[in-house]
Amino acid sequence: MGDIMTPIPFDRIMERLLEEMEKEGSCYGVKKAYKADKNKFYTIFGRKLETQIGPAAGPHTQLAQNIIAGYYAGARFFELKTVQKMDGRELAACVAKPCITAEDECYNCEWSTELTVQEAFDEYIKGWFALKVISKEWDLGGSDGFQFNISVGYDLAGIKLPKVDNFINGMMDASETPIYKECKEYLEKNLSKFKKFTKADLDAITPDIVNSVTVSTLHGCPPQEIEAIASYLITEKGLNTFVKCNPTLLGYEVAREMLDSMGYDYIAFTDLHFKEDLQYSDAVPMLERLMALASSKNLEFGVKITNTFPVDVKNNELPSQEMYMSGKSLYPLSLLVARNLSRSFNGKLRIAYSGGCDYFNIDKVVGSGIWPVTVATTILKPGGYQRFIEMSEKLEKPEIKAWSGIDVEALEKLVSEVRSDKHHVKPVKPLPNRKSSKKVPYLDCYMAPCVNRCPINQDITTYGILVNEGKYEDALNVILEKNPLPFMTGHICTHTCQSACTRNHYEEDVQIRRNKLIAAQNAFEKVVPTLKSTDKKNLKVAVVGGGPAGIAAAFFLAREGVDVTVFDERDTMGGVVANIIPGFRIPADDIQRDVELAKACGAKFVTNKRIDDINALKAEGFDKVILAIGAHKELPLELEEGKAINALHFLEDFKKTEGKMDLGENVIVVGGGNTAMDVARAAKRVPGVKNVYLAYRRNARYMPADEEELNEAIEDGVEFVTLVSPKSFKGGKLVCAKNVLGEPDASGRRGVKETDELVELPCDTLIASIGESVRGDFYTSNGIEIDKKNLPVLNPVTLETNVKGVYAAGDGAKGASVIVKAIADSKRVCEAIVNHAIGELKISDTTDEKVYSYRGILEEVEEKKADNRCLACDYICENCTEVCPNRANVYVNVKGSHQIVHVDYMCNECGNCETFCPYASAPYKDKLTLFASEADMLDSENDGFVIVKGSKDVKVRIDGQNLVYRIGESNDKLNYRYAELIDTIYNEYEYLLL
Repeated sequence: MGDIMTPIPFDRIMERLLEEMEKEGSCYGVKKAYKADKNKFYTIFGRKLETQIGPAAGPHTQLAQNIIAGYYAGARFFELKTVQKMDGRELAACVAKPCITAEDECYNCEWSTELTVQEAFDEYIKGWFALKVISKEWDLGGSDGFQFNISVGYDLAGIKLPKVDNFINGMMDASETPIYKECKEYLEKNLSKFKKFTKADLDAITPDIVNSVTVSTLHGCPPQEIEAIASYLITEKGLNTFVKCNPTLLGYEVAREMLDSMGYDYIAFTDLHFKEDLQYSDAVPMLERLMALASSKNLEFGVKITNTFPVDVKNNELPSQEMYMSGKSLYPLSLLVARNLSRSFNGKLRIAYSGGCDYFNIDKVVGSGIWPVTVATTILKPGGYQRFIEMSEKLEKPEIKAWSGIDVEALEKLVSEVRSDKHHVKPVKPLPNRKSSKKVPYLDCYMAPCVNRCPINQDITTYGILVNEGKYEDALNVILEKNPLPFMTGHICTHTCQSACTRNHYEEDVQIRRNKLIAAQNAFEKVVPTLKSTDKKNLKVAVVGGGPAGIAAAFFLAREGVDVTVFDERDTMGGVVANIIPGFRIPADDIQRDVELAKACGAKFVTNKRIDDINALKAEGFDKVILAIGAHKELPLELEEGKAINALHFLEDFKKTEGKMDLGENVIVVGGGNTAMDVARAAKRVPGVKNVYLAYRRNARYMPADEEELNEAIEDGVEFVTLVSPKSFKGGKLVCAKNVLGEPDASGRRGVKETDELVELPCDTLIASIGESVRGDFYTSNGIEIDKKNLPVLNPVTLETNVKGVYAAGDGAKGASVIVKAIADSKRVCEAIVNHAIGELKISDTTDEKVYSYRGILEEVEEKKADNRCLACDYICENCTEVCPNRANVYVNVKGSHQIVHVDYMCNECGNCETFCPYASAPYKDKLTLFASEADMLDSENDGFVIVKGSKDVKVRIDGQNLVYRIGESNDKLNYRYAELIDTIYNEYEYLLL
């Protein structure tokens, strides 16, 4: 049915719980359980609460299975999804899909329930009964250790309508409702299926589901209306009441300044909602009156901080004009609202909280007296509901104290710290694209994004695991299969693998480069003597250029038994890395260790010999020649007056003189790439230099430099002067035109336009770092065809030039790039020369149990140590199963292999799984789909299948082709592995079938 969720009957819910636990040891896909101490609990609204946390009124409290999954993982306070007069199909038709994107901070179009009010009621009652059962059956805690809290909106007239009024009354006393009776009757008839849940436990289940409510109002709701709703719920319904407050209470200027100062200046919003929403001056007296009213009725009153924050859609984040922000960027705003109200009420106003809490801050927020805390964004990320366990464990205290107010001083401290909190400050650079360009396959879709992104597809997870086990020699041998430069790449690789790492969605990427260097440093001495070549080949190859590409080619060929010699015009091998890159980036000895690895395999190196004539090499008996000459031709900075020093020339002089240069007091570096950062950092180390400025035509967000390189420059004291274009350099001044950013292009990068406004910068030395090009004359003099960029025209597979037996690799072949791409080129050339693949695949040695043990666990990264946070994505991915609030993507064990199936009837097409799938795909559309009925299948465009009720017939749609398959029988038109998957679901996962 596409985006229409189908509620699961209570009997099917219970049957799945029991069957899945017996077969998989999991609960709706959640692998680990949180077991509360029944003797330790908090009290709120006169009821027990084992942990102070749970899911917010959003996607995680819309269906019974969501509530169950949350409870199993440690949630105990459930703010049920808001109900209103508009519901069901009418509301669903108004919600643009996809409606959620939670890659970093989170945005949504709409989080109100898309079920009817009656359907929502039924889901909550089913969830209530299920939690009562599993709390006892699986020893998860006391059967009275959790609470439901209803959320209603959005105006008093709507709340008084019969369907919403019946909802409220039914949640207060469900005893006479059909669903309550149905659930109780099922349990009475099936008590024999349970081992610990008894008749006495069933009889103890009470129908008073809730005694508290959270008031949710739309932006612009007048204070009189908010007060009227709360007063009605307190006086007429006798409910303990929270009123949701919006971040707009801060005022536009405060909110704008806070977000801008923390790197969220790109988030667009106007002052509209700030003017129309409840004003702080009106909020305080209103809340005082409501506190007094609730107290007179012996009820508790408080505020819920905060509602989501409305912002403009500017970059097609979601298919709407406005969206609601939550998560890490909402946290500072929510804290500020909490601080302000706590000041005004001297800590006596109770505050429930939702606004960017996660493992890293939950103890601080709760420790200040703010609870219950509900979350959404953190459990929309990989790990999903499983993240509740770690938060719950962090909140375990030896002493449980009753709530006595807000610790205003502790809250003040939190507010002061948040502006520099690395978990909430936005990185300077935008998030990299972490998706592959490939479409997700129907089967075997687990993939390590780091391996996929690496140009040489190193077995990253494999050597990472070995490093953490202290098996350094094994780890280095795995690395050397595909990467002969572990020291160079261990120090200065741009590690695009880390940009793609799934761990980025937890806290930060696994320090893959560091793990490589640790392996190299610890195993080099022992591994070198073991290196050798394979059977000698009657083949002699010359490599021109001793940079990374040349050394890599030498290693690969020598190990394959080829007689290989590297020639370089300098007296030191290593090319740019040895002669240009500053020593504070990589020690000279480590560069030569990479050369030693190639020598150990039998490669020969000749220094101080310039090669201009390829034919002379052939005359010396070389059968093949690899050109790895680099890109050293400078690109000049065009100025109306004056001249800049070339970046590579400067870095070479800096290295030769050990920084003893005369640059004056003020140095300006023009550029924004990694080389520019090296230049600026080197200039800061030159005696006499007081100021180093880095001038760039866009702002820092659009600099091509890596985030790490940029931050290191900032730490070294380099000052950024952005949105400027240099015009002339004379008399100790650099004159620049000021620029403004234009509209984003298709990639999201904004254009730049010069203005007529000029700015003067003090400048004694000007250095240009705007790129390098290739010496085309070297190629043409040797009869090699070149293109318009002076690059050789190459066979796209072998990288052979038009001159037979002559190949090109590295910067000189494709333009200035990075070390690992030079290695990739060399590997491809060497494979062409020896006529077979180089480097064996080394699969991770791990288990399901190990992988699942650290899913959903966030950790602080330990500096300088081996990083053990790898999720082994090459073994198990399952991001899509974890991030789906409704559990609509499921893992199925097919003969020992992990396969993912999308369950149509559980899905409302929120789109969250698309964000976190490592492929360029959306699992809810692109994985094989299990349909509940033939009508649902006809209503969808997904490939998938439906098992016809009461039979073994299966209707299948694959690649647009329809066919009929019968369980257990062969079918020439259906791939046997698809048949195995369908058979497995029919025979072993019957609980997935409605």
